[in-house]
Amino acid sequence: MSPKLQTPQQLAALRDEFAVQGRRLVFTNGCFDLLHVGHVRYLQAARALGDALLVAVNGDASVRALKGPTRPINSEDDRAEVLGALACVDYLTIFHDPRVTELLQTIRPQVYAKGGDYTVESLDPGEHEALKAVGAEIRILPLVPGKSTTSFIQKWQN
Repeated sequence: MSPKLQTPQQLAALRDEFAVQGRRLVFTNGCFDLLHVGHVRYLQAARALGDALLVAVNGDASVRALKGPTRPINSEDDRAEVLGALACVDYLTIFHDPRVTELLQTIRPQVYAKGGDYTVESLDPGEHEALKAVGAEIRILPLVPGKSTTSFIQKWQN
């Protein structure tokens, strides 16, 4: 398992240290089932928004709830380990709820990054409210055209 893996409580304490130091913790989340160049470019861009990048990885049950019974392809531990091998990822946590709302309320990141398949308006309402409540800056980053796990799986199946 990746040494970058932290509990929500450890990450909340880290965020508090960052605030005292005038540093910014960037938070993003997702399934990251089959890591591809679109993910890597997105994570690098997210990391550039602050002083450290925290990636919250959907647990296996939440991936199934979001993506269907054939997913995830890789286990939560494997997905976290692969993400942890990237230099742009500073911290990881695994969450098991369908939504990341509670984690946002606990960690209170300064910046929240999401991919361009979302808009601020299309974010989950509970997550959006949590981000407003903690004062996080919301940044929507552009997608890499044609690079998605779903398109990769469809190409492979054909």
